[in-house]
Amino acid sequence: MLRCWLALILLMFATLSSGQNPKDQDYNLSVDVELVQLPVSVLDKNGTPIRGLQRADFTVYEDKVQQEISLFKQEDIPLSVGLVIDGSGSMSDKLDRLNAASLTFVRESNPNDETSIVSFADEAILEQDFTKDTKELSRALDGIAANGNTALYDAVFLATKHLNQHGAHEKKVLLVVSDGEDNKSKYKLDAVLKMLQESKIMLYSIGLLSSDSGYSYTSDDGKKALKKLAEATGGASFFPKNVNQVEEICKRIARDLRNQYTVGYKPSNEKLDGSWRKIQVRVNPPKAISKIKVRTKQGYYAPVSHGTQEAMQSVK
Repeated sequence: MLRCWLALILLMFATLSSGQNPKDQDYNLSVDVELVQLPVSVLDKNGTPIRGLQRADFTVYEDKVQQEISLFKQEDIPLSVGLVIDGSGSMSDKLDRLNAASLTFVRESNPNDETSIVSFADEAILEQDFTKDTKELSRALDGIAANGNTALYDAVFLATKHLNQHGAHEKKVLLVVSDGEDNKSKYKLDAVLKMLQESKIMLYSIGLLSSDSGYSYTSDDGKKALKKLAEATGGASFFPKNVNQVEEICKRIARDLRNQYTVGYKPSNEKLDGSWRKIQVRVNPPKAISKIKVRTKQGYYAPVSHGTQEAMQSVK
């Protein structure tokens, strides 16, 4: 008797599956546009995070079309963090203080954060996989020896890929510290920017433009690259006058990350065409605050449906 019932149940499932209309499956896929989630920093003129804002204080536009906010929260959640540390020869007089500043960033962050370390000189190297252990991070930082050239873009590419594939937390951040313009990478800046824009990663950069003796290592192109990497992801770039200021900057970045808002919406444009969608977030500040700065991602690439992928491949 039991066998008969099992056979009947299997027959019912087979009938339901075979009877489903393939067109219905395609339609379900075509309208399956995921929720766009934006980490948003709202700062006063001194760079201090503004807390206590409400959903009604935010307005989101995608390609100049206002969107309906369906998700809003402000909470200190754990991060997956990738430290990207310049180990080129010009960093020899900075690494000790930079390592101390990096550990300060870790200690000021959420205690449940996980952190990995990528160093770069002639090539990019994963020095430490994700861990919460500050002793392991300290050992990895102490093991970086300054020598060679500056493969900055390769390092950001490697750290981004590792963060996307192995970072356990939904919110992901890269902190990049360098004192020089890229002169050794296989990857170009545009390729790295596109990879970052396709991810949910926020990148913060610190450019050490001069040594303690005042000699400048970073050209205008190097500075522009660090700014582009940060701005494309909704992060920020900092250019201290000397390495002694890096620790305070690391504290500031950690404070920013722990006080961000998350704003989400389902795009009114439901096309799965892989196009670039430009985002703008506006905030109505409290009356007591006259000037604010809002940072978030510049945009995102829309998902691509199976049919669109095939059409794009046939054109190629």
